[in-house]
Amino acid sequence: MDPVRNPFAPGAGQRPPELAGRDRELTAFEVVLERVSRGRPERSLVLTGLRGVGKTVLLGELRSMAVRRGWGAGKIEARPDAELRRPLSAALHRAIRDLAVRHRNPERVEQVLGVLKAFALRANPDGARLRERWQPGIDVPAAQGRADSGDIEIDLVELFSEVAELAKDVGTGVALMIDEMQDVRPEDLSALCAACHELSQSGAPLVVVGAGLPHLPAVLSASKSYSERLFRYVLIDRLDRADADLAVLAPVSREDAGISPFALDALFEASSGYPYFVQAYAKAAWDAAPSDPITAEDVAVAAPEAEAELAVGFFGSRYERATPAEREYLRAMADLTEGRDEAIGTSEVAVYLGRKPSSLSPARDSLIKKGLVYSAERGRIAFTVPHFGRFLLAREE
Repeated sequence: MDPVRNPFAPGAGQRPPELAGRDRELTAFEVVLERVSRGRPERSLVLTGLRGVGKTVLLGELRSMAVRRGWGAGKIEARPDAELRRPLSAALHRAIRDLAVRHRNPERVEQVLGVLKAFALRANPDGARLRERWQPGIDVPAAQGRADSGDIEIDLVELFSEVAELAKDVGTGVALMIDEMQDVRPEDLSALCAACHELSQSGAPLVVVGAGLPHLPAVLSASKSYSERLFRYVLIDRLDRADADLAVLAPVSREDAGISPFALDALFEASSGYPYFVQAYAKAAWDAAPSDPITAEDVAVAAPEAEAELAVGFFGSRYERATPAEREYLRAMADLTEGRDEAIGTSEVAVYLGRKPSSLSPARDSLIKKGLVYSAERGRIAFTVPHFGRFLLAREE
């Protein structure tokens, strides 16, 4: 097959595998947009799931849906230990620009931009010299006495209220997308929950759509006890067989090519239905196939190439971030689960390594912070990356 027209290359498909099987989530978000636009109360949304299931791509599509309906929308990716003010300011600046196109009162838009600038400037540490101060790139004077107290919880409520009112002027809303939400600092996450709670009470047209690892609901609950009432949690899982097949058949058919049923069997077995893996194996199979249609033999020939690419870009890049002590912990998890995607007891890891559980806590906590493992339930731990245990066992050989 012609590698130049490979429909599984990044950015090549009109509907990437990560969106196959997500019609239910897309339809539900359409309802959210419609309800909020009509001034009816609606909870914000949190998408959770392992890495490789397409949360980030889905988040981007939800943002595009909001923009197509005339909403203001911004997207950020949280970073561990990084404060929220700077990226949040940039995301809301984008959302306000989206709304400004439809707003008939430029002075009102500038007023809200002034409040946003005041909020953003509080990211600068007190006493910072002028040349060291961060400038948010907003060409209006900063407002005084609004969203500039320095208390993130107070400021966020005031800022969200201003931006939501601007959206209300044009009969739409604002959608704020936050990827890797579990990495938002606890104090910022608490403020974010408080702001969402305040706005939900007033029916303001602003929704937060977060995406993160499976333990994100527990992180939110630890931040604010009422968080379960603020968000609707949606589990984004691997694709079932029908949707996994569709993720392959649709791009192939757009290129007027074919694939045998046995090849689809082989692709599903190799990928386990995880969208990232579906794309990786299908891309390699396309490149390996000498003729149309793609066969099971083509998939078998291509599998080592796909696995080598995953070993470097998907698994290896994460493994390299771990310290020797953390790698020891990861290998123990892989040995105990025999490479399966399942949780294991932390006490079992300690016994296996011949160590006291308390002595392993620093490594475990650091792995959680790095997003390599998560606490599936109290006393149990699991990989955030599908097939990671299998990768580690193969690496040891």
